Amino acid sequence: MGAWVARLVLVVLVSLPAATAALGAERASVTNPTSGATLAVYVERPTTAGLGRLPALVLVPGGRGAASSFLRPAPGGSEAAQLAAQGFVVAAFDPDGRGASGGGEDDNGSIHQDGLAAVVRYVAALPDVDPARVGLVSYSYGVTMAMGALARYPDLPVLFYIDWEGPANRHDTGGCDADRLGHLQDRACDDEAFWSEREASTFALLINVPYLRLQSRDDHVQPDNDHALLLIANATAVEYGGNGHSPWTRLNDLEPNRVFSEANPPVWPAKDLDLQPRIGEFAFDLLRRFAPSSSG
Repeated sequence: MGAWVARLVLVVLVSLPAATAALGAERASVTNPTSGATLAVYVERPTTAGLGRLPALVLVPGGRGAASSFLRPAPGGSEAAQLAAQGFVVAAFDPDGRGASGGGEDDNGSIHQDGLAAVVRYVAALPDVDPARVGLVSYSYGVTMAMGALARYPDLPVLFYIDWEGPANRHDTGGCDADRLGHLQDRACDDEAFWSEREASTFALLINVPYLRLQSRDDHVQPDNDHALLLIANATAVEYGGNGHSPWTRLNDLEPNRVFSEANPPVWPAKDLDLQPRIGEFAFDLLRRFAPSSSG
């Protein structure tokens, strides 16, 4: 067992509460204050629910995804259920124009970011949630909605942010470079009004919460990892050699507050060490670092 994996196992052994199952998703409604749309929110709770206030995770889907990507049945339970079984209150939601929510598709622009901010505040106010221990987790293109909400709402009750392999800008999502990748290629690359709402690399400059980037050697879409290095550099505080304001950043399990370059690249974990199923372990590590005691 490598040192990187061993450290994760240690975190699990030390940190996991005695929860063994999830109670099942409950559906709630939250209003997006900008669009007026009613958003469907699904909350999974662990079997420890009712024993005090618990940490919470708000999940942001990738692409044009919805809560269903976290709720679909799987061996061992859905992704949301498995996270809940580790001791979290877990919230997944349908952004405007997706799933059971009203409104129209906004491709993670400001309307979607406003809706996410409302969902985060709703979750933090739940009676069984510790509002000081709410984490935000995004998957793939969900990084744009998540970072946009954090940058535009610096007072959101978010303790930390985890980003799994999110694209950085229009080059990754709009096919605006030689790789011609991304699901937004129907938008002109010089449409500044559109892209000003949808480039995580710009929002990263403004986020003010601890930021953990999870990135495998072989990205699930992109042919390289330049987008990961850019987001880490833009989020990392200036005093550590970055361009941003985050009080703490980290790429995988590497040294915190470190900026990388092509001349000084990081060591990437292999693709077969899938980081996505380890979200709960990483979240517990961040709780241990930044909120070691519970108010519940």
